[in-house]
This record gives sequence, structure tokens and C-alpha cells, in this order.
Amino acid sequence: MKKLVFCAIVLLMAMSTVFAEGQNQTTTGGQVELRVLNYLDLTSANSSQELTNVWAAFDQANPDIKIIREDLFNEPFHNKTEAYAAAGRLPDVVYAWPSGRSTTLHTQKLLKDLGPLARRDGLASQFTAGALDPNAQGGKYLAIIPRAMTSSHAFYINNAVLRDCGLTPAKTYDELKAQVPILRAKGYETILMANQEMWVMQSCLFSLIAGRFGGPDWELKILNGQAKFTDPDFVNALNFVKTMYDDGVLSQNTLATDYGSVVGQFGTNKGAYLIDGDWRIGAFITDKSTGQAVIPVARQRDIQINVFPDIASAKVNKSTSGILGTGWGISAKVPAGSPKEEAAWKLVKWLSGKETQTWLLETGGISTPTATGINMGALSLEPMQVAGANLANEYTTTTVVIDGVFHSDIYTPLNDGLAEIGRGTKTPAQVAATAQAAFDTWKKNQ
Repeated sequence: MKKLVFCAIVLLMAMSTVFAEGQNQTTTGGQVELRVLNYLDLTSANSSQELTNVWAAFDQANPDIKIIREDLFNEPFHNKTEAYAAAGRLPDVVYAWPSGRSTTLHTQKLLKDLGPLARRDGLASQFTAGALDPNAQGGKYLAIIPRAMTSSHAFYINNAVLRDCGLTPAKTYDELKAQVPILRAKGYETILMANQEMWVMQSCLFSLIAGRFGGPDWELKILNGQAKFTDPDFVNALNFVKTMYDDGVLSQNTLATDYGSVVGQFGTNKGAYLIDGDWRIGAFITDKSTGQAVIPVARQRDIQINVFPDIASAKVNKSTSGILGTGWGISAKVPAGSPKEEAAWKLVKWLSGKETQTWLLETGGISTPTATGINMGALSLEPMQVAGANLANEYTTTTVVIDGVFHSDIYTPLNDGLAEIGRGTKTPAQVAATAQAAFDTWKKNQ
């Protein structure tokens, strides 16, 4: 009898565990409990205010929902996301990219298709069409609600440094190269970049270069088997990266510069130009909680934001590399029609909607919103924010971001190869061959 009772208890516990896992509806004191993985860059001005203006405000407006939030940034965030995915324990609501660094979440369909919920609540009238285009996301379904359109490349120009050297912004690469010895004589770097972080070169500069040498849709030719990474266009793009290092336009010092340090370097006039994404504007503007800015408003008027100068041998100029911005998704394990799904969807709409995007615009979190109906003229924006909002007027062509269209099995060795070109330990042809081999292996396994 004792054995039968013990087995019954074990069976009951097992059934309870399965039910709890299947329903995934944890409640505490009548609240629906949501585990959330948040991407929080504490180097960005006003990031601390996100905790009050976005998260605490949601808590106050929704006392029936309890948020258990984990804040991470950069590689620790991506590593934790992959670990959760591998363990099958993805949090209920997750900050994610539309592809690229979140490829696993999309291709393995670990995020719920938000299309039915978006249609139910009429989101088409609240967001731009591109934001809700399922084909623009890695799994070809609406896994996240993107909060911005992102230029992964922005060419920040410090006119104060240039004036000190008797220079004006370079309009061509040849002009940029000619400025190197003049800037060096005054103790300035030409271009500042955080190339210690492997993704920065690929996402913020090389994607643009590959697009300029390969032309629009260059990536489709490779994906469709009509071209290879070892073809002249791509090799020439890699050769141009080597040229930049050889010419001193890019210093090898950038290979030891981390993503946090580069903000201070540009803010203290260590270089004439900075290459980063448009999101980096938020690191320089005034933090409303302290009244302090890395670049005060008066000095921001000396900062222009443009795209990389024209390259004589390129097929395309006046271009940038762009992609849908990041956003929020819901774990596929959250049961459809459940209270937890409704709570998670309410949070996603809160984090993605017009009010939050307006706050992000004002505080430098985004430059080009996907929510409609925002009165940009009514916002109090600093000069660098205005320059970021006007960046779209500086280019005529947008080409892809490499880690947004190719699998990590392909762009990871390419990232490494770009650094090896900078160090002089691999030739562009060798890096191209490595990328093609990685692509062939990935293709064979599809």
C-alpha cells in the first residue's frame, strides 16, 4: 500500500509539473508572472530612466502583472539568450533582433508568431508597413514588433577637430586618406571604431563596403548560388578594408578599442570621425537624470552625421547598410489564449507602442520610429538627435547588414577574418575563401 501511495504521489507530482510547464501560467498573489530578458545599455544617456519611465510605469498601470526582469548588454546578453534557447527555458518576453544575432530564436521558431494578435488588435494602423512585414524577419513570420528602422552605419564627423587642423569633412575616400598625416601631426586619430568587438567592423562598416562594391541585392546572388564570396566584388570589398588599414585611415589601435571606451574617445576629441550605428547617438546626449552629457549641447552643433565618403572604385555610393530595428517577442511556449499570453502581449505593445517610442526618440534610444502618429516637431531634441533623424536624407541606397541576412555560421568566421586583415595575419583572399567554405558547409546542412 505504501508503495502504491508513493507511486501515486510521484505520478501526481509529475503530472503537475507537466501541466505547469504546458500552461506556463505562474501566478503570485493573483498576479500573472512574466520572466523578461531585457537589453540595457548603461553607457547610453537616460538608460537608467528606462527603469522608471518604461518599466515602473508599466507596473503601476498593470498591478495584475508581475515582471521578473533580467538586464544584460552586448555579448553577455547574446550568450545568455543562446543558453536559455539551448536549455529550452527562454523567458516569456524577450528583446530580440529581427534576424542576425537572434537567428536561433527565429529559425527554430522559439518566438511566437505575433501576426494573429497584431491583426486582432489592428496594429497595421499603428505601425509602418515595413515594421509588420513578416518577410523582413529571420523566420519569415512576425516574431517581434520592431521599434525602429536602423542604419547600422553612421559616419560621425567632429568639425571642431577638423577646424583645428584646417580641414573640412572629407567627401571622397581620397580626401579622407589625404587628411591622415595632417590629423596625425596634431595628435588626432582619423577614424575611431570599437573594433575589439568583432561585430562592429562587419555590421557598422564592412556591410556598407560590401554593398558599395557588390551593389544592391549582392547577398541574394550568393544565397541563390549565382555568386560566391570568392568572386571579385566581395574580394575587392575586403581589399578595401586592408587599404584603409594600410593608408592609416583605420589605425590598428581600433582593434584594441572596446565598445565602451570609444564613446569617451570621440567625446573628448581624440579623433576626427567615428564609425558606429545610428543608435550610438544615445550615448552622447544629455542624461536627464544628471543633466550631464558626453558631448554637451553646445558642442553637439559641431557634430555632423553622414555616411562614409564616396569610394572611387565602388559600384554604389551615397549608401548605407540598414535593417529593421530590434523589438520584443513572446516565447513560443506561452500557451495561446492563456492569461500569460495576454499579459505578455500587453507588455510587448507597451514596450513597442507610440508612447514608448516617443520617449525613446526624446532620450536618444532610437532615431527612426516604426510607430505612426508621432509629432516629431513637438519633441525637444538635441542637435545630434536632429542629425540622426535627418540621416536618411544623406543616402539614396540601403544595402543589407551582413549579420542580418547570413547565418552566424557564416558571419562569425567573417568577423574574425576582418580582424585578421587588420592585424595583417590573413589576406583578403584567404578571408573570402574561409567565408565561402563556411557558406558551403551551412548550405549543405540545410
